[in-house]
Amino acid sequence: MDLATGLGLILGIGALLMTAMLEGTHFSALVNIPALVLIVGGSLGATVVSFAVSDLLRLPRFLWDALFAPEPKFAERARQLVELAQKARREGLLALEEDAKSMDDPFLQKGLQLVVDGTEPEVVKRVLESEIAAWEEREKVGEQMVMALGGYCPTMGIMGAVLGLMHALGQSDDPKKMAKAIAVAFVATLYGVGFANLVFLPLAGKLKMQREKRRLLYELTLEGLLAIQTGENPRLVAEKLAAYLPESERSKLAEEPVRVAA
Repeated sequence: MDLATGLGLILGIGALLMTAMLEGTHFSALVNIPALVLIVGGSLGATVVSFAVSDLLRLPRFLWDALFAPEPKFAERARQLVELAQKARREGLLALEEDAKSMDDPFLQKGLQLVVDGTEPEVVKRVLESEIAAWEEREKVGEQMVMALGGYCPTMGIMGAVLGLMHALGQSDDPKKMAKAIAVAFVATLYGVGFANLVFLPLAGKLKMQREKRRLLYELTLEGLLAIQTGENPRLVAEKLAAYLPESERSKLAEEPVRVAA
């Protein structure tokens, strides 16, 4: 789990528990198994209705990615493409065939193979842009599912509170039991709002950010592959790709081709 995600979850949930403690609420009062069953089961059920089974089977993977997916390495990819540009400049595009077979990233592998095969630059661009668009549509489903979970949770919480209040009103002959039942009923609302705003909606935002970063990495890769195909000078390739990097990394990338070529 990356630092920001872990820290955010700890801060959010910790603040909730700390507030309850400062107000004198006993932690046992926050435990309500029936409410938990309704919130989790009801929200999942509503989500199942909203999406295809094939998409739902990928939900665990989307949640895992939101928590544990590594950050895209823009600088590393840019350096890799500059090195490929240098090799192509010295030995020709056919010399990159073995490199294409050894790539871990399927997108980079496919693009480099198209370049080695002598595919027209416009065709390479169209094919890879279609790949990016199709990949992005598949990834958006994950955001939508997690967002849907976050949207259904508060509603399920209200339903749980209504059920709890119905039970509480059934004990109106005993004010003490009725007061306790009312307090328990509102735990369902707390669960619903808490799961939505501390877990699912932030994770949906995380998935969106990861998708946008990955798309930028693919755009960087496409820019580099087209530059390699047209035989551009590695120095110019580095200058183009530097635009995708943080300011602190740009000067390093621009200097590296000069050192390697010397």
